Amino acid sequence: MRVSVLGLGYVGCVSAACLAGMGHEVIGVDVNQVKVDLVNDGKAPVVEERIGELVAEGVRTGALRATGDVREAIADSEVSLVCVGTPSEPNGSLCTTYLERVTEEIGAALAEGAEQGGRHTVVFRSTMLPGTCLNLLLPILEKYVGGTAGVDIGVAVNPEFLREGTSVRDFFDPPKTVIGELDPASGDVVAALYEGLPGEVFRVPVPTAEAIKYADNAFHGLKIGFANELGAVCQALGVDSHQVMDVFLADRKLNISPAYLRPGFAFGGSCLPKDLRSLVHAARRADVSVPILAHVLPSNADHLQRAVELVERTGKRRAGLFGLSFKPGTDDLRESPLVELAERLFGKGYDLRIYDANVSLSRLLGANREYIETRLPHLAQLLADSVEEVLDHAEVCLVGTRDPAVLAALPHGEGPVIVDLVRLPDAEARRAEPGYVGLAW
Repeated sequence: MRVSVLGLGYVGCVSAACLAGMGHEVIGVDVNQVKVDLVNDGKAPVVEERIGELVAEGVRTGALRATGDVREAIADSEVSLVCVGTPSEPNGSLCTTYLERVTEEIGAALAEGAEQGGRHTVVFRSTMLPGTCLNLLLPILEKYVGGTAGVDIGVAVNPEFLREGTSVRDFFDPPKTVIGELDPASGDVVAALYEGLPGEVFRVPVPTAEAIKYADNAFHGLKIGFANELGAVCQALGVDSHQVMDVFLADRKLNISPAYLRPGFAFGGSCLPKDLRSLVHAARRADVSVPILAHVLPSNADHLQRAVELVERTGKRRAGLFGLSFKPGTDDLRESPLVELAERLFGKGYDLRIYDANVSLSRLLGANREYIETRLPHLAQLLADSVEEVLDHAEVCLVGTRDPAVLAALPHGEGPVIVDLVRLPDAEARRAEPGYVGLAW
C-alpha cells in the first residue's frame, strides 16, 4: 500500500520504517526539516534498537522517503497515519492543537486532489481521549474535504503499543492490534496494513479504541506504583520485596490474570477491607507514604456512592435491592457493600425491600449476626420472602446478584427502573430500553 505517516517522532518514525520494511511504499511527513533530511539521508531521527538499519534499508530500496509537504504526501498515498504528539496542557488536559492542525492540512490536501478519485483513509494513531475523533476531528475533516466520513473518506483510530527502547520489536510482535473503525471498509484498510503480523486483532468502535490506550497506560502506571509502594513498605518491615513479588507474580489464577478486572460493584468481605486498612496503618507507623494503597478504600467507597446517586437521580422513593451478601452463593454479610448500600438508602428515608435467597435472619450466627445487628438492625422488616414481593413494591430496583430466579423475573421495558450493579447477562439489550441504568457501563 502507499502510506503517508504524519509526524516523525518515536511512533511515526518507527511506524514508517517498519511499514516500509513490510513492503509498503511510505512517505514520512514532518514540519521539522532536520528530521526530513535525516530520513532522506537514510538516518533515523530517533535513537532506537534496529531503527537505523530499517530506515537505511527503506531509503536504499526506495520504500521510504520523507517530505515537509503534506499535500505531496497525501497525493502520493492512499492511507495516512497521523502520529503527531498530544502533550498535556498546563492544567493536565489533553492538547489537541497538533491533531487539529494536521487534520485541517489532510482535509485541504484531500479536497485539492478529489478529482483523482479513490477513497483515502485517515488513520489516527496519536493517543487521544474517547470522543476526540468523532466529536472534534471528524467535523474538521468533513468541513475541509466537503464530504462525509465513512463514505467519501475512510477514518479509523489505531492506537500504538510501542515501548521506547523495544518499539521495533513491539511493532513486529505486537501484544494486540486495535482498530477503531468508523465503517468496515476503513477497518479493512488498517487490517491490510498489518497483515502477517502476529497477535490478536480487535475491530471495535472508534471511542473504544481511544479508551483502550488509556486503560493500558493507566494500568501500567498503577502496576509500577503498586510495586514501588509495596516495596517501600516491605523494606520498612524488613522483608525482601522482590521475594514477595516473585511469589505474587507466580499466581496466574488470581493475581496476573483477568480476575477482578471487570467493572462491577464495590468490593467487600472479611478480607480485602481489613487487610488494606492494616497494611496502610503499618505503612503510616513506619513513616512510609503509600498514596495508591491509601486511596484504594476511598475509591471503593466512592464507587458505592455512585449507586446511591443513581437511585437519587430517579426521584423514586420505593426501592428494592436484590442481593445482600458480599459474595453470591453465601450468607456472609461482613463488610458487604450491599449491606452498606442498604444502610445508606434506609438512612436516607427510602422505603426499602431486600431479597437474597441465601440470607435468612433466623440462620445468621456469630460475627455475621453481630455485624448485621450493628449495621442494619432493621433488617427483619426489610427482608422480603420472594423476588415478586420486591418487584411489586419497588419503583427502582438495584440488582446486586445474578441469582437465576432474579434474572428470570426482572421485567423488560415497562416496570421499575433497573439499576444494574453486576452487568446483567442481557445488559447490552437492556441498555436500549428506558429505565435501565448500568453502574459503570
